[in-house]
Amino acid sequence: MPLIKKIDSFYEKLHDKLPAVGKAASFLTGTGVLTANSALVGLPVWTMGAAKVLTGSKLTDNALIAITKYWINTNNAVIDHALPHKDWRINLPDDLSEDKQYLLVSNHQSWVDTSIVQYISQDTLPLTRFFTKFNLIYIPVIGQAFYFLDFPMMRRHSKEAIAKNPALKGKDIEEAKRACRQLKNKPFALLNYLEGTRFTKEKHDKQGSPYEHLLKPRAGGLSLALNALGNELDSILDMTIVYPDGAPDYDDLWKGNIRRLGVDVTRLTIPDELFAAIMDGGYDRDEATKKMMFDWLEDIWQQKDARITKMLSEFE
Repeated sequence: MPLIKKIDSFYEKLHDKLPAVGKAASFLTGTGVLTANSALVGLPVWTMGAAKVLTGSKLTDNALIAITKYWINTNNAVIDHALPHKDWRINLPDDLSEDKQYLLVSNHQSWVDTSIVQYISQDTLPLTRFFTKFNLIYIPVIGQAFYFLDFPMMRRHSKEAIAKNPALKGKDIEEAKRACRQLKNKPFALLNYLEGTRFTKEKHDKQGSPYEHLLKPRAGGLSLALNALGNELDSILDMTIVYPDGAPDYDDLWKGNIRRLGVDVTRLTIPDELFAAIMDGGYDRDEATKKMMFDWLEDIWQQKDARITKMLSEFE
């Protein structure tokens, strides 16, 4: 029996015969690989990242991306071989490419979502970036990796800070656009969770959301990314993710508790009039453009809500 099959069989038998031990074994394997990976890639990421900042070399940027893909692919191997009995139903367009430029929008239910994006992206999509807070740069290894890999890092200014220094008004938007533009001329998938936060029943009820499975979508981040990158994009992708057994915690992934998962990725077509208005900066200054944007997103969200219902029913 090949080694990989022996490994698969080992974890399957543990989960079947001694479930608690199996979960512990999967968790220790997953967290061990994550920790070892972070330690292993830390120095190369720092070295290549510093060289990239100092020289602007495309070779160092490519090396940095290759190191990151190794880190992700190794983590994905744990998902494939140490987490048994997965009924994961993943539907992707068959013409996606690692060499193109995509905006990727998604619903958001769990901290696990981003790991699932990385999992489905292997050998299919370019390295996925997402908007993150600038102060995360101070987290060892991970924060600096975000910076070196051109994740759009946003500085937000409070109302109090703007009141003291009016020159700060709009600076966060300009900084975010500048960060997005750093992705030009390279493959990317820029992820935006349109709900702005993870879905919970409490948030849903507090919002008075008109959707059964979703919070209300927010348009600002997507409009900003379209304005900064629109002419570069090959497609806008819409990912719908469902957990039929309920939204998991992050440790549930590595324990093998996520037995059932559904992912569906489709392409979105933005109306020409709306795209032209956003590229002209209309979303920030024109109520008619904002209304067009929200009308478009409302239609997308209604379709996504129905898609979630259908995906969940297929697991019954």
